[in-house]
Amino acid sequence: MEYHSPVLLNESVEGLNVDPNGIYVDLTFGGGGHSGEILKKIKKGKLFAFDQDEDAEKNAISDKRFRFIRSNFRFFYNFLRYENIKSVDGILADLGVSSHHFDSEDRGFSFRHEGELDMRMDRNAKTDAKHILNNYTEQELMRIFREYGELDNARKVSQLIVHHRIEKELKTIGQLKEALVSCYKPHTEHKFLAKVFQALRIEVNGEINVLKAMLQQTLLALKPGGRLVIISYHSLEDRLVKNFIKSGNFEGKVEQDLYGKTNAPFELINRKVIVPDEAEIEMNPRARSAKLRIAQKI
Repeated sequence: MEYHSPVLLNESVEGLNVDPNGIYVDLTFGGGGHSGEILKKIKKGKLFAFDQDEDAEKNAISDKRFRFIRSNFRFFYNFLRYENIKSVDGILADLGVSSHHFDSEDRGFSFRHEGELDMRMDRNAKTDAKHILNNYTEQELMRIFREYGELDNARKVSQLIVHHRIEKELKTIGQLKEALVSCYKPHTEHKFLAKVFQALRIEVNGEINVLKAMLQQTLLALKPGGRLVIISYHSLEDRLVKNFIKSGNFEGKVEQDLYGKTNAPFELINRKVIVPDEAEIEMNPRARSAKLRIAQKI
């Protein structure tokens, strides 16, 4: 089984506009698909790849131009500074959960499997989905399901979880699905559970705060003319990426100087968001929701 099929591979790597002698960063190494393609374009350059998952490290590429760093990408700029790298030519991030994670029953990322409610990208992390479901207050649960799952019935979902855990701790995917069976109709089951699991995964891994921290660091790490290439998969991520590229902040508020000149940090390379074509979606259905944005630092 392939670890992960890289999404929008050619489009994203072309978007980096690789300089054969440049320094590049792949913030989401995974199965190494994007990194491998970047290395094909590098001669005397260097590629640093980050991933916090121990399984991804097994895919590390043996090449003197390549360096794998097992770390959350929220710390990538500190690592570059430690290595005395002042700026880089391009940064790529594929924010999607890898196929490997969805297909691994023991990781708890997919509602299609039976298994424990885990969802940790980094298995050394202390907080997993079980802890959240069994310890968060009803109000805290309602917040994550409303904000991160964008569920209209977040209150009912939270009430049912709290009610069920009184009698028995929620440990498995099956137990969670059984607790929430009254929240959806058969034809909406997939969509509903996808939102529930998305919300839990984002909370477990602190994904929104991590993404914000990473985006802010790209402004420090990229040299003028350097490229930022980001693939996102849901509206929460994409909105943050879109606003940040547009304005340098997460609200999308473009500021102007005294002379009315816009202080935008990036120039858009693709005015219209890039999405997979039908051929790619047919080969890899998980690519369906992908959105690619490419920008160049001013």
